Amino acid sequence: MSRLLCLIMLSLGLVQIAAADETDPDHERISAYLTQKFGVARAKAEQISDAVQTAAAKYSLPPALLLAIISIESRFKEKAKGPRGATGLMQVVPAAHRGLLRNVKDLTDPGANIEAGSAILHGYMQSAGGDLSLALKSYGGSLAYAQKVSMRVQTFAPVVAKPDDAPSAAAQQAACDAHATDDCPAPASGARSFYIPSANAAAAGPAAFGLSAAAPASAP
Repeated sequence: MSRLLCLIMLSLGLVQIAAADETDPDHERISAYLTQKFGVARAKAEQISDAVQTAAAKYSLPPALLLAIISIESRFKEKAKGPRGATGLMQVVPAAHRGLLRNVKDLTDPGANIEAGSAILHGYMQSAGGDLSLALKSYGGSLAYAQKVSMRVQTFAPVVAKPDDAPSAAAQQAACDAHATDDCPAPASGARSFYIPSANAAAAGPAAFGLSAAAPASAP
């Protein structure tokens, strides 16, 4: 009996080691891009990649959207400082979000900052009834900021796109651009409706990025 138990434990250990050795292609692709494009140290790039993917899954936000915001706000400098005390990768303003940040000790920590910034954006999304354009306007202060983010998303789209899924997704989008058919589902409201447009759609303006053309909301 003890011998069988030992064999089971050994098998479980080998499975865990094999799982640890497997690398997440999305994680590797994102961290490598941050190191090459923005000069982020490898360990820090891996930390940012992990935090982005975790927050994206938790708040139903596209990783490319979070990466676009970080690149605009801080260029991936975790100790960046801005107006009104804005801090870290996503330039979170402590004074404006005291309740949300009451348990956050260090906003220069990539994980804490990306979690906080994503939670703030998610809250704006809810307040805006799922309108990403208005949510980004609240986050960055202007509709021009929302448009800038939507354009920057294109830079990160190939980085986070799954290679196996990209051809079929691109083909479907191209078909929908060329032929408005019933086979093309209308996007639902909310964060999940955000998508990466085709090259043809990119020229159509903010609406092509899942950004609503609704009237700007009042400043937060």
